[in-house]
Amino acid sequence: MAMPDPSVGSGAASLSREQRVIDATAALCAVAAAVQAATALGVQVNVAVVDTAGVLAAFVRMPGAPLHSVDIAIDKAYTATSFGLPTSQWHAVLQQHSPAVREGLVLRPRFVAFGGGLPIVEGGMRIGAIGVSGGSEAQDEAIAVAGLQALGLAPSGA
Repeated sequence: MAMPDPSVGSGAASLSREQRVIDATAALCAVAAAVQAATALGVQVNVAVVDTAGVLAAFVRMPGAPLHSVDIAIDKAYTATSFGLPTSQWHAVLQQHSPAVREGLVLRPRFVAFGGGLPIVEGGMRIGAIGVSGGSEAQDEAIAVAGLQALGLAPSGA
């Protein structure tokens, strides 16, 4: 068995990096704004905000929102933060890949390839994502955008 090199990590270069994540106040603000937008549209949805590791930071299930949509909202946010790509863009992105990638990626647990998940990007850095499920894809996406706008942010494509 090879022994670790004791000189690794002792130089000037760091072996770690700082990673910013959405804070609780911002996550709650985004969820509240999304619920307000859903109410204005007359739909009941589930809204999830995750940090950059995909860990749930805030969640709301509106009364009457579909039960299956609980996990879908969380997974939309997870997918959006994982790749830094709105979930609505996956259909087009997958067309650029081989059949193996197109067929295999959509079978991955927690991967969602339809609208309603948006990365949350602040100052060019991804800090989390928001996922909405329970309405149509267009409604879910619009509700997620309202969550971003409450934070003073706009949707980001990458």
